[in-house]
Amino acid sequence: MGLMTGTGPLGRTPLGSFNFEPPDPGRALFLEPSPKRVRVVVAGETVADSRSVQMLHESGHQPIYYFPPADVRAGLLEPSDRRTRCPKKGEASYHSIRVGDHVVENGAWSYPDPIDSAPPIGGLIAFYWNRMDAWLEEDEEVFVHPRDPYHRVDVLTTLRRIRISLDGKLLAETSRALALYESNLPPRWYMPSEDVVTELASSETVTRCPYKGVASYHSVVLAGGETVRDLVWTYENPLAETVRIAGLLCFFNERVDVEVDGELQQRPESPWSSGATPGANLPPAQTRG
Repeated sequence: MGLMTGTGPLGRTPLGSFNFEPPDPGRALFLEPSPKRVRVVVAGETVADSRSVQMLHESGHQPIYYFPPADVRAGLLEPSDRRTRCPKKGEASYHSIRVGDHVVENGAWSYPDPIDSAPPIGGLIAFYWNRMDAWLEEDEEVFVHPRDPYHRVDVLTTLRRIRISLDGKLLAETSRALALYESNLPPRWYMPSEDVVTELASSETVTRCPYKGVASYHSVVLAGGETVRDLVWTYENPLAETVRIAGLLCFFNERVDVEVDGELQQRPESPWSSGATPGANLPPAQTRG
């Protein structure tokens, strides 16, 4: 989440207000140079390697890297007949990527002649994140989507009393939580396992976050044997930026009742309110060309 996603200022559902007339929700585009070296890998071969990559921010979507053609191995790209049209950018042309016998159909696109109101993306080449085998920012692999430079995660000690319940049944209570505030997402309360009073069952679910790392999940087992699947997650070995939450447990507060210092909190609305696993920061359908 960042400038253009969730409740961000230029997203589809901005939470705040401006003192000027902003673009209509979903209409903003912002292209900026990135100082990072970025690489794309397919079938063990580096398809793109750039120190001059551009990052396109688009309302309602995660940012996308656009590469100068000189930094893309043209011999690995094959023209495709596929064409799509974006009302904010124009007509996109596609290329498939061939590395030996491995082919990624329509895995790359560009806007040879973007519309006048689009940022200067003409001729730059972008790749579908999830269709590539690996992405590297500098020399670290990055998962799920690019790291948005306007995304922030703060982990703060709090002495507030946090009480977690479901249908009137106490699940956890603590005054030793860490509060995690992440751009455009609900506050998350990470607590020691000793302060969880309900039975937990390990889940096979594993997800990745580009800002926190790899999360594993637990289901909650209620009295009578009823199980609520994947209601709790933990980062056993989080990334350095969030190392303080290592091993702590967090309840999916879109699906439980949370009291903070005795005050019942409204269940937040988020992309995962319907019960989906909070692994990636946006549903896959919101990542496109």
